[in-house]
Amino acid sequence: MFEPILEKIAAYDTVILHRHAKPDGDALGSQIGLKHLILENFPGKKVYTVGDVAGRYAFMADSVMDTVPDEAYQNALSIILDTSARHLISDDRYALAAATARMDHHLFVEKIADTEVVAPDYESCCGLVADMARQCGLRLTPLAAQSLFTGMATDSGRFRYDGTSSRTFALAAHLTQQPFDMNAIYTSLYANDVEQVKLRARFTLKMQLTGHRVAYIYTTKEEIAAEGADPFMISRAMVGNMADLNGVDIWVNFTETDENVLCELRSNRCNINPVAVKYGGGGHPKASGATVKNREEAMAMLRDLDQMTEGENQ
Repeated sequence: MFEPILEKIAAYDTVILHRHAKPDGDALGSQIGLKHLILENFPGKKVYTVGDVAGRYAFMADSVMDTVPDEAYQNALSIILDTSARHLISDDRYALAAATARMDHHLFVEKIADTEVVAPDYESCCGLVADMARQCGLRLTPLAAQSLFTGMATDSGRFRYDGTSSRTFALAAHLTQQPFDMNAIYTSLYANDVEQVKLRARFTLKMQLTGHRVAYIYTTKEEIAAEGADPFMISRAMVGNMADLNGVDIWVNFTETDENVLCELRSNRCNINPVAVKYGGGGHPKASGATVKNREEAMAMLRDLDQMTEGENQ
C-alpha cells in the first residue's frame, strides 16, 4: 500500500508537505512526523512544511511553517496529509508541484492527488504514517515519533474513540520505543488557564436539547465578538462540552463567523457523516464537520440530526 508513496518521495529532491487548514494535532503531527521520517531515511532531500499557523497546537516542536516561494514547486513533490477535499487544503499551491500525493484517513470524498493512500480504517493520519514507517522499515527519530504519537492521541480521543484498535496500540508501542516525554504531551493537551475554564462554563450554559435529545450550542458572531474569542477556536473547543451526557447520542456546535456558520458534529452511536456531507462537509462516521451559509441552514442540519436520532430510538 505504501510503496507508491515511497517511490514518489525517492524520485524528487524537494518534498513540500501540506495539510488541512486550522490544523489539529493529527494534521500537524502527520506533517511534522513525515517531514522528519523523510529527512532521516532519504538523506539530501529538501523537505518543507506549509500552511496556516499551528494555533492551539503551537506547543508541538517544529510546528512553525516554512516560507516557500512559488518556484520551489516547479520540480517538487507535494504531499497532502489528513485532508479529504481540495477546498480544505491550507495553501493551494500544492497544484503547482510536478507531482502530488496524498495520505489520509477520512472517508473518501474526492480524488485530490496523482498518488493516493486513503485508509478510513485508521484512527488517525498519524497512525497511517506510523504504520508506513513500521511496515517499510523506516528509521524513526524521537521528534518524528513524538509528533506521530501526539496526532494519534488527539484523533483517537486519547485512545478511547471507536477507531482505536489493537493496531493503534501496537503502533503507539512502536513509537514509544523512541525517547520522548509523553507526560509533556498530555500536560500541553490538557492545559487550561482560569479564563478558558470560565469561557467553557459560559458556553456550556448555552446548551440546548432538541425534542429527540440532540444537544447543541449556537453562538452568534455578536456573542463571539463580546467574548473577544476566535470563532474557529470556539467551533472546535466547545463541541467537547456536550460529550458524555447521559441520553445524548448526537451533539453539534454551531459557530457564526462574518461569512458563514461553522458546524462541528459528533456522536457516540450514530453515523452522522452523511448529514455533514449533505451540507458540503465530511470527516468520520462519528466526528464530522461542515460550513453552511447561515443560521437557517444550520437549523435545517439540526432537524436532520434530530430525525436521525428519532429513527435510531424507534
